[in-house]
Amino acid sequence: MNMHNDPQAAAEALLSRAMLPSLLIDKGDLPAAVKAAAEMLAATGLIFNQGGFLVRIHNEPGEAVRAVPVTHHAVTMWAHELCRPVSLDDKGHEKPVTFPERAAKMLVDAVSMFPPLDGIATAPLLAPNGGIRSHEGYDPATRLYCARAPRVNVPERPSRAVAEAALLKIRQMFASFPFAGSQRITAGELDRVDLGLHPGEAESAYLAALLTAICRPSLTLAPGAIITAPEISGAGSGKGLLVQAACNIAYGQHPPAFTAGSDKAELEKRIASELLQSGPAFFLDNVNGTALKSDTLASVITERPARVRVFGETRMAELNSTAWIAVTGNGLTISEDLARRFLGVELEPNCDDPEARDFPQGRDGFLAEIKGRRAELLSAALTIWRWGRQNEMKRGKPLGSFETWAEWVRDPLLTLDCRDPVEAIAKAKARDPFRLRVSELFEAWWQEHRTAPMKIAELHDSVRSIADPQGRGRQYMATFIGKLSGTRAAGFMLVRQDAAGARKNGATYQLRKIEGGHNA
Repeated sequence: MNMHNDPQAAAEALLSRAMLPSLLIDKGDLPAAVKAAAEMLAATGLIFNQGGFLVRIHNEPGEAVRAVPVTHHAVTMWAHELCRPVSLDDKGHEKPVTFPERAAKMLVDAVSMFPPLDGIATAPLLAPNGGIRSHEGYDPATRLYCARAPRVNVPERPSRAVAEAALLKIRQMFASFPFAGSQRITAGELDRVDLGLHPGEAESAYLAALLTAICRPSLTLAPGAIITAPEISGAGSGKGLLVQAACNIAYGQHPPAFTAGSDKAELEKRIASELLQSGPAFFLDNVNGTALKSDTLASVITERPARVRVFGETRMAELNSTAWIAVTGNGLTISEDLARRFLGVELEPNCDDPEARDFPQGRDGFLAEIKGRRAELLSAALTIWRWGRQNEMKRGKPLGSFETWAEWVRDPLLTLDCRDPVEAIAKAKARDPFRLRVSELFEAWWQEHRTAPMKIAELHDSVRSIADPQGRGRQYMATFIGKLSGTRAAGFMLVRQDAAGARKNGATYQLRKIEGGHNA
């Protein structure tokens, strides 16, 4: 509608504008105007301090809830929506002015005036005693912005039989996916997991990943999920669909997917950028035929806060991320320190064209059913969780940094006869190309030198060819071997021994056997 052609609308707009509070702009005291404008913005309940940067909550119907950076241009626009910036003339009368650009830039940097934001929760908030609560808006206790959590129907004191029924309900929803290691039966025209048997390794890992996604906003730390399929025939096997389904159950929305980019530096930038949006889920898709490495992911999954570099800025941001992290790919492995930070879900389509596999209602129909049954499926998962919080559970293998996650997620599923997904981490490590290379190096080292202290320049050619297959030279060798000091692999540990005095290049390295055999 053009207000120039609608006198009534124009009059209403002027009246609404006149009713806004005045904001005095005194050029001799801009901080006072900045403070007043910051208080007005904070009162909206949508502007927050995320790791030292100002962000606004984007919460529009039909779109994912996320945090977006606040610019000084946006501050100027909002200032004029919330108040009437004015200055005083010589007679002390108010006259309208534009909120100064300098003041807007000062406000963007004045992040300490706004509440701290750790993340966005669109799932119910959980307590260690089994309590479940929904909240709308900012929750100071958890430093989360909460929105759209559905009502759930969870028994106050669920029995094992009730928990088993809840698990079966969830398994039925995902029985058509080709989880590796599961016994399958033909039901009509569909090949499905045999639900009469206990969940196999991959299905158990996915059930743990789903429950992790639901619990993630309430957990300090939690492992991510990596969903893989064979490199040649894995396309269309349902990896992304499993992530979408988990996010629709846990958060009621599709996860925005992004790809790895062209190189490692580009990947780190994209990861930091996605995490800074504080969405409930982080979805790195189609990382195909590679060994995933990321210092940023490794830090964010096991550290709070974690420091990340903001794209286009020289500053670092402190992230207290509560995002559930999911990665998919064909022929994908996890390298180095990421191996212990992810639950592995392996799909085996056992056919040349897995994309031809379909659901009775189609893939869109499958997701539509997930959305329609969100409250029911979420209630089933939280029934398992609450049962686990109220009763003694089996204990699985320890997983450092994730002790609370193990009690909340893994142990209840283990008690319900699922497999321990932590056991699969050893397999992921065994497939890691870097670990395989280090194991090969140590075995060759032991073959040639045993426990003799060795200078790098004195290493046998067979050892050097593994450490430096491209012949990059002395400096590369020194850096590569130096970083392996303290590393354990293939039943050995490499120990550095510094030279006495100030002699350069005098350090030696000794390979020692580890008691008890292999330790990767």
